[in-house]
Order: sequence, then structure tokens, then C-alpha cells
Amino acid sequence: MTTPQNPQTPTTRLTVAQALVRFLAAQYTERDGVRRRLIGATWGIFGHGNVAGLGQALVEYGDRMPFHQGRNEQAMVHAAVGYARQSNRLSAHAVTTSIGPGATNLVTGAALATINHLPVLLLPGDTFATRPADPVLQQLEVPYAGDVSVNDTLRPVSRYFDRITRPEALIPAALQAMRVLTDPVETGAVTLALPQDVQAEAYDWPDDFFADRVWTVRRPGADPTELAEAVTAIRAARRPLIVAGGGVHHSRAEAALAEFAEATGVPVASTQAGKGSLQYDHPQDVGGIGHTGTATADELARTADLVIGVGTRYTDFTTASGTLFAADGVRFLNLNIAPYDGHKLAGRPLVADARSGLAQLTDALLLHEYRVAESYVGEYTEDKERWEQRVDACYEADEPDVRPTQPQVLGALDAIVDASDVIINAAGSMPGDLHKMWRARSFDQYHVEYGYSCMGYEIPAAIGVKLAAPDRQVWALVGDGTYLMLPTEIVTAVQERIAIKLVLIQNHGYASIGGLSEETGAERFGTAYRYRAEDGTYAGAPLPVDLAANAQSLGMRVLRARTVADLRAALAEARDADTPTCVYVETQTSDTVSGAPPAQAWWDVPVAETATRPSAVKARELYERHVSTRRRHL
Repeated sequence: MTTPQNPQTPTTRLTVAQALVRFLAAQYTERDGVRRRLIGATWGIFGHGNVAGLGQALVEYGDRMPFHQGRNEQAMVHAAVGYARQSNRLSAHAVTTSIGPGATNLVTGAALATINHLPVLLLPGDTFATRPADPVLQQLEVPYAGDVSVNDTLRPVSRYFDRITRPEALIPAALQAMRVLTDPVETGAVTLALPQDVQAEAYDWPDDFFADRVWTVRRPGADPTELAEAVTAIRAARRPLIVAGGGVHHSRAEAALAEFAEATGVPVASTQAGKGSLQYDHPQDVGGIGHTGTATADELARTADLVIGVGTRYTDFTTASGTLFAADGVRFLNLNIAPYDGHKLAGRPLVADARSGLAQLTDALLLHEYRVAESYVGEYTEDKERWEQRVDACYEADEPDVRPTQPQVLGALDAIVDASDVIINAAGSMPGDLHKMWRARSFDQYHVEYGYSCMGYEIPAAIGVKLAAPDRQVWALVGDGTYLMLPTEIVTAVQERIAIKLVLIQNHGYASIGGLSEETGAERFGTAYRYRAEDGTYAGAPLPVDLAANAQSLGMRVLRARTVADLRAALAEARDADTPTCVYVETQTSDTVSGAPPAQAWWDVPVAETATRPSAVKARELYERHVSTRRRHL
């Protein structure tokens, strides 16, 4: 089919899929004078819904668009997200799948990308636009709507969604997709659903569609009125506290934050996404905040009179479900590029790019010679030193010939890494231990996905990070529960010779949820990996599962560590390896002296309001005491 063009406009006849690949190869971002390719590569698993369309186009233009073969569609999105985060959201990957289950497998990864404000372009195949046969293989029939397909499940988890039912519709849709991918406020998962017949349809495309196009990633400054009000609020504060979120990293505002903190003496606590905004040994860094935070940061939060949020969404883990910021009259100043987040907690908004806004605040406060009292600096400095001593005690292993605890595993890793290593984690008990104890040595060393806390993220994300930073050592820290969810991309790492390092911790079950289950009166029900006992519960012997052998069967080199001494040697050997390498270790599961410090703040997980079992009754009593301390900030 050909739609008439202006006869003076040069055109090229291509299929929709070919045109899309050529278009994507010509898109660039630019920020601070640095230009980068926007779509660095495409991931794909082919089926009948995309093999003859996008599959053929990627062959046709293989010299313009690098391709990576995946094993699981969700995992491909995780790899793309890891790449985008390590690329500071200035470069992204596309992911193509067939129709049906291949497309719906994208949903979890898309939700993760959108929640974390990380760009990924999803290109699922879709059912025939022309409907020559109805239904086709893997089509969802919806009696009340003929224009619905399983791809509509991607609508609520996409920042932009379009279905390309005619060739010429690709032009405006593709441009809108690039706009959203490069917008620092709007970015997330972007979906262009591509009916399989339309992918293969030819059209006369204007050559201008394929010209190099640069998308400027803006750094808006603060409104003068909002800036003046923010400066007034800070100057009036006696116990201010900064909460640094992921927006600090997205903006590359770490140096600007350090300059602000050093000039004013204001301490900096970090969310999971913001950890590393200051290095752990910076005088103003007080560690993680909230339910998984340090005692230092959480005590400062309880007594703060002004909370300065920088690039944070204020999740329940950060606010301890509304119980952490407890001082009478506490107020919030929110520096955020997104107005939606800038107004949270009834805060005073300062809508701006984090780096631009921090620089403006620093300049204004220097004019007024503002600095917190030295007694306040001395208070948090001493508290920080005490917390570091607690971390040392958790990391320490006096008996090298015994099985390590999980904190001792982190301590052994801490001892061998330098600022160039990247540590990736997402789910289980490790995010809490890392947030409390990990000593971030560089702004991008700490890569914990806790917006969606998605089991299975770590291994594929490590591949994406390594693709973005091939000279870095990249570690995926994975528990047995997470490993069993999504080990498939080990094969991809082996195939592509991507030397990720996997630390696989075996504790025979969902240990983190097991602990939470016990605290909430559910008595660890259904959380252990054990045989079913005679009483019907999973209280028998541990299952004879050998995850190390599984990783080895997928092509990974495996080093087994039975003791602390073994672990130290294995980690050092893995770090030096130039092939994908797994360090497998079984940890102690009972409470020990070197166990992680307990939670320093509450998290709201509702407990049964009525029950007969004593554990649930007791848990409810404790729950009601915590709930009574919650407050709404107005």
C-alpha cells in the first residue's frame, strides 16, 4: 500500500518494521553537551507475531541496530532497565516479543521500569489489524470489544502506549515514544504494539523520518518565587535533614549535593534509590533512612524540623509508613523535577532538576552565610561513628572455618571491592541489610531496585549494567528464592561472554518473608523450602536442591564456599575471572551475634484484627501500638 506523498519529498519504500528499526537507529539524546545514542540495542525472542516483521528488519539492518537474544521476556526488560539505569537514562534498549504469552510476560518488567522512572521501549507483536481470520493463534477473544488484545495489559504500566494499525500511524507514534523516553519527568516503559500484518506491510516513508534526531534532556531551574521561599524555610531550620532519592542519581547531582551539604552542614540520609548520593565516608552522609535505615538517620528524622527531599517519592519504607517524621511542626521542602512528587507530604515544592536546584540553593544560602550549629554536626558525627562500629561487628568473622551469616557475606564482599564495582540486588532480606550496612564507594556502586522489589531482577539487570559499563565488575546478589524465579539469563551471559559475577546465597526458603510472617502472626507458614511433614506443614527436612549444580548446568563457572575462609577466597577468584562466575554459599539462618541490626523504624503490614492463635493476637497488639503513632502531614 502507498499513500500519496508530496512529489518533492524524497521517500524510501520499506516495511513498517524496517522503517522502525531505521528510525530508532537515528535517535540521540544530549545533555550537558554530551550526545549519546538513544536506543543502544534491541533484545528479542521471536515467535510468529514478530519473526517475519521485526525479525526480518533486524536482519536487514543488523549493521545499524545491535541485537541481543534473550531467554525470558520479563528478563529482557530487566536487562534493558539495568542498562538504562547504568546509562543514567540517556540511553535505553528496545525489547521485541511475539503476541500472546511473550507479550504478557513483559508486564512485570514494564511495571518495574515505570515505577523506577527508567526508560525502556517495548515492541510486542499484536494480532492482525486486518482480521483475515479471527481468532488467530494466541489471540484473546473479548466478546464486548473487538479492538482489545492481551497487549492492553501493558497500558497501565506504560507511560505511553499506542497500537500501530496503519503504516503511516508509526510516524507520530514513534516521535511521541521518543519524547516520553527522554522526558526526565515522564519516562518509563513505552509500548508500541505492532500487529503482525502491519509489521510486514510496505509504505513510502519520507526520508526526513530517518534523519538523525537529537532529543535534549533538559535541566530546568527553579522558579524564583519557589526558590526564595525554599531559602527562607532552610534559614529558619535548626535541625534540617536531607532525604536523597533516586532523582539525585538521575540528574547526576551528586557533586552538587556534596557541595550543598559541605557548605551548610546539613546531614544527608538516603533512600534505597538514593544511596551512594554521598560516599559512605563523607562527613555529612548518615546512611539509609526509614524502615531499613540506620539508627543515625532515623533518629535525625524523628527530630528534624525541616525535611529536604531531593528527588524522592517518599515511599512507605522511607517514611516508616507515616511514623518517622515525628517532631512537632516538622515541615517538608521537596526539590523534585516532577510536580507530583514535589507536593507530597503537603511539602513546599521546588520544582527543578536536582543538580540545577541544589546549585541555586547553595549559592543563595552562601550569600546568607547559613550553616547549622556545630553542636548538631557533632551529634550526628558521633552517632555515625557508633553505627559504623555496629556494622564492623556484623561484618566481622572471628571463626573463619564456620558457615557465614548473610552480613558476613556482605562483609567479605566489602573487603575485596573498590569504587569501580557495582552491586545489584532487589528482593528478599538483602536489600535491608545492604541499605543499613553497605559502604557505597562511588555514586553508582549501589544498584538496589526497591521501587518494585522484583524477585528475578538481579541476574538480567547485571547483564544490562555490564553492557553499559563493560570495564566495571558487576555483582548480582541473589537468594535462593530469587534465583528460582529467573535464572534463565545465565545462558545469555554465557552466550555473549558477559562476565557478570553471581553471589548465590542458599538459606532454604523465603527467609525474609518468613521473618515478616513470624512478626505478623502467620508463624512462617509456607515460607520454607522443606518436605511436607506428617502434620501437613512444610516442616520436614530441607529439599535436596543443588542450585550450584543448576547454575553450572547453564554454563556458568561455579565456586562453592562452605566457610568464611572459603568465601573470601572464592570472591577474590571470581572478581579476577573473565567469564561469568558464580560463588555459591549456604548461610547460617539462626540469630547470631553478627546478624544484621534490627529494623530501626516501623513498616505497616496489617495484622489480623481478630484471631484465635496467640501469635496473631500478640502481633495485633503490637501493630495497634505502632498505628497509633502514625500522622498525616498537612
